[in-house]
Amino acid sequence: MKEHHHHDHGHHHPKQPDIEDQPITYYKVMTEALAELLVEKGVITAGELRAQMEEQNSRSPAFGAKLIARAWIDDSFKSRLIADVNAAAAELDIDAGDIPIRGVENTDDVHNIVVCTLCSCYPRSLIGLPPDWYKSRAYRSRTVREPRRVLGEFGTTLPEDVEVRVHDSTADLRFLVIPKRPDGTDGLDEVQLADLVTRDSMIGVSMAKTPA
Repeated sequence: MKEHHHHDHGHHHPKQPDIEDQPITYYKVMTEALAELLVEKGVITAGELRAQMEEQNSRSPAFGAKLIARAWIDDSFKSRLIADVNAAAAELDIDAGDIPIRGVENTDDVHNIVVCTLCSCYPRSLIGLPPDWYKSRAYRSRTVREPRRVLGEFGTTLPEDVEVRVHDSTADLRFLVIPKRPDGTDGLDEVQLADLVTRDSMIGVSMAKTPA
């Protein structure tokens, strides 16, 4: 079994990592204090801050799925997506935000999975709000130590000769998994392909859906 830890600082889930209540952390306190200070100093208004939070909270995996579907049918676009997700997203008029995002492609030989060991850094502008399990201490610690076991708890069993790469998302660099294109999809158009891409497949804990 090969496991490589890369640290760059339709599904049935039989079992998921433990979901834990998250304490009020130092970073949460500092984030709230910074927001209050920005409003107090007149840099932004409370309404503008609320609007931005609501806009972020409304994001869904649809933008990310659109990028993946294009990558599945356009190898040149896929190369650009791997090199610079933000720039590739802009080609489709999708705002991926200012934080750099790198694409990592699943193949017959390599399977990628993303974790944030420190908190819950995550490309929410492309795939929506992070799920509770992504933020849990169990997922953040166990994915680094035993990624195959964690994948198995999500119903994702890989052949022994497939290398598992764990990518540690940070505040300065985030990752988007490009899942393998499912078999039997040659006749599907880009919109139909996007319907097969899920949030979990873009984190790497599961595969893309197969056509019904």
